[in-house]
Amino acid sequence: MSQKIIHGITLENAKGDIANQADIDAVVNAANAQLRTGGGVAGAIHRAAGPGLEQECRKHAPIRPGEAVITGAHDLPNRYVIHCLGPVYGADEPSELLLADCYRNALKLAESNQIKSIAFPALSAGAFGYPKEEAASIAIKTVLEALPDLKYVTHIRFVQFGENDLEIYERILES
Repeated sequence: MSQKIIHGITLENAKGDIANQADIDAVVNAANAQLRTGGGVAGAIHRAAGPGLEQECRKHAPIRPGEAVITGAHDLPNRYVIHCLGPVYGADEPSELLLADCYRNALKLAESNQIKSIAFPALSAGAFGYPKEEAASIAIKTVLEALPDLKYVTHIRFVQFGENDLEIYERILES
């Protein structure tokens, strides 16, 4: 795990399971439009959270690419889940703007709920086909731009499932 402090906010890059971030207040779900369980990140989060999460999600669905909604975390070790619908690469346009909106809107929800720590998976970089390098650049750039405006959020973690993804984020965070 690597760590940097910028504008008094701790930025981390870690390898792990987004559904197992016990020291974090809110985890971000790479959601589908209906906010239902699925594969990848959404499946892992819903399985760990239990059926109550999907029930709570029903009243918020559907959401559009770039949008974010917040729910309780149910059986997860966190207080909240922030669900973001990332763009499907090559289908949802402008994809770069929509992906940046996911990170911006998640951070806005964290701020408005006075959340101190948040963990992001690599949104849109799995089943939605976004090139990993490009998705990581957009994620990091968007989060860095938001840092000066954050009042409550003091800890942001990027959680990578694979070693390759971890290295991509490390390289971009260093540059």
